[in-house]
Amino acid sequence: MKKSFSAACAIIILLLLLTHSSLSYEGACQGLLLWFQTVLPTLLPFMLCSSLIVSLGGIPLLIAPFRPLLARLFKLSGNGCYVLISGLLCGYPMGAKTCSEFADQGLLSPLEARYLLAITNHPSPMFLLGYAASGLIPSPAAPAPTAALLLSLYLPILPLSFLARKAYGFHPQDNTNRPEQAAQTSFDTIMMNSFEIMVKIGGYIMLFSILAAFIRQTPAISLFWKALFLGIVEITTGIQAIKSTLTAPLQGILITLSAAFGGLSGIFQTKSVLKSQALSIWHYTLWKILHAALSVLCYLCITALCTQFP
Repeated sequence: MKKSFSAACAIIILLLLLTHSSLSYEGACQGLLLWFQTVLPTLLPFMLCSSLIVSLGGIPLLIAPFRPLLARLFKLSGNGCYVLISGLLCGYPMGAKTCSEFADQGLLSPLEARYLLAITNHPSPMFLLGYAASGLIPSPAAPAPTAALLLSLYLPILPLSFLARKAYGFHPQDNTNRPEQAAQTSFDTIMMNSFEIMVKIGGYIMLFSILAAFIRQTPAISLFWKALFLGIVEITTGIQAIKSTLTAPLQGILITLSAAFGGLSGIFQTKSVLKSQALSIWHYTLWKILHAALSVLCYLCITALCTQFP
């Protein structure tokens, strides 16, 4: 029954692609250009450098300035601190990729890997400052929309970390005697693994950009719902639509929601890098939904405070 339903869906999609070939072509081109011009040059160097640091045993040196604070706040091991930093700085899906690789190599316990997957995969500050926050319209409720966006996305990591630790029963002593250095890997192997992941990410961006093109061209959907659906499907396209069609404060709320959730495209990209059997994409999706809800709540609290105390 499941196979028949999947086959029927595939046939319907094929018919839509054939009957709307120009729209499909436009969406595919936009997705591939987004991948080639933005995602590939932004993410691939970080991916190569991160894998090289791990292979050369540079984790303790890199995390030394941050380890005391992160270990105290999040109860993480040294390797866990590195996973969290890579996820915060490099953006989707580097946090999940590093977490999965460390779990497979025995650098993280299964419990710490599950805990980290709940809190480590986020849009990078560069993406938020350079793309998501640019063009945001200030309002009396959010006179500094960039600061409100950053706080709303990153502050919920603290309550999420507490909830994830309780949910998985993680304790710092679970990581005693864990090594902080992986087996050395040749640069050619690192490069080929990174290229494989980038091609998968590009494929998902292209497919969801086609879906976004169909949503944009559907006349029965209002501008608000189009912006919301696009933000849920793919964050880059969605944020662009939100900024071009909505005004403050609704603009900031939906951009916060889209960036925190990461989009369906981001979930599929994350699934493509989760190799460890200890990690579940369903758990990850539930944590992202909760993160999005907390981020919107945080944004509403910030705007309420700005209105109350201008």
